[in-house]
Amino acid sequence: MQEISSEKLLEIVQSRSNIVKTQINNVSTDSRNVTLGTLFVAIQGENLDGHNFAKQALEKGAELVLVNRYLPNVPVNRQIVVQDTLKAFAQLGAYNRSLFKGKVIGLTGSAGKTTTKEEIKFVLSHYGKVYATEGNHNNHIGVPISLCEMDMNADYAVIEMGMSAKGEISFLTSLVKPDIALVTNVYPMHIEFFDNFEGIAEAKAEIFEGLPVSGIAVINEDTNFADVLEKKASEHCAKIIKFGHQHHYQGKIVLQQEGEIQLYNAWATLAVVEALGLQTEIAAFVLKDFGMLPGRGKHYQLKLPRGGAFTLIDDSYSGQPEAMKFAINGLDKIETSGRKIALLGKMAELGNTSNSRHEEIGKFLADSSIDIVIGVCPEMKTALAQLRGNQQQYYFETKDGVAEFLINNLLQNNDILLIKGARYSSHLYEVAETLMKGLEKV
Repeated sequence: MQEISSEKLLEIVQSRSNIVKTQINNVSTDSRNVTLGTLFVAIQGENLDGHNFAKQALEKGAELVLVNRYLPNVPVNRQIVVQDTLKAFAQLGAYNRSLFKGKVIGLTGSAGKTTTKEEIKFVLSHYGKVYATEGNHNNHIGVPISLCEMDMNADYAVIEMGMSAKGEISFLTSLVKPDIALVTNVYPMHIEFFDNFEGIAEAKAEIFEGLPVSGIAVINEDTNFADVLEKKASEHCAKIIKFGHQHHYQGKIVLQQEGEIQLYNAWATLAVVEALGLQTEIAAFVLKDFGMLPGRGKHYQLKLPRGGAFTLIDDSYSGQPEAMKFAINGLDKIETSGRKIALLGKMAELGNTSNSRHEEIGKFLADSSIDIVIGVCPEMKTALAQLRGNQQQYYFETKDGVAEFLINNLLQNNDILLIKGARYSSHLYEVAETLMKGLEKV
């Protein structure tokens, strides 16, 4: 981050604390990552209170601590006291962003955000220096972290924003203030927190509120409620670029892995390149070298203990209806001499639509060429009940024992195994990890 004097720091967070004169060149919410010149921000979470680690942070070299109350075990002149450390942290992120001279691309969407973010980063690195959100730091804590950690010498910054309720993107985009704002898609994620499906589109469209008049909105013209996105975007900027099946990027791209979601991610990336005024022909050529991310559709060839090998498609990071369909459709279209196996976990945050959405996935599977379906968690019983009679099915209450069953009882040479499910509800990512750690790669 840009170096900040202690005096300027007090001004940014609106504190009257009497502190030592010093300089800050780093901000951290984790006392384990503190280095010299760090401001440690004490955040009170559900399980841990950062205030309990303020003393440790100073002992490790932090210059100052940002707290919401004076702490008796910490020197008074090292404490910046504010009413709300999260709000103050956001103010710091917004200030650092205001000093950035490059172009900022902000993105949100129901699915594919992180992959698209990494794809944009990969492509733009061929045009200049790029900074991007680490991992999925896309919430009210992660976005300020991303803004504070920005490489101020970069030409481009790609900032991911996530949400589960109305108003969250509005707040985040007020910090990010993107020059280009992208919505990848709109699906019924977090539907239990909204009155209706259209409300999700309206919440995603809040990203356009952060655009300057000269900014550019990038919209998936094929997604649900694309008209809602376009209407909201037109209220905040003069230029809108669309991508989708009718767009001119189609047919220009060669990707490492085929599939509809991979195409949409690539089209979104090319639309951002166009919005930046760069040559899309170069970007389309570069895209062939971009590989899928771990947990988000990456393919692995793994050896079986009894001989032979199978393909693991690790798409275990998330599981919601449309992403589930994309993954199933991708497996369905693969040509293979082996069997197609789908290991699927429950889909979370669907509210009172959960049963119907799991039934929908089951019918989708029944219309596919997938040979074997393994359902994990009670919700998947509804999906399994929809399968054809000639499709094998297995059920597990939890992920426990699934990896052992796959290795010792089910998997055969040339099989293709897709793993897909809500990460923190079904924990199927642990099955993928067990397979990758326990089996030798081809």
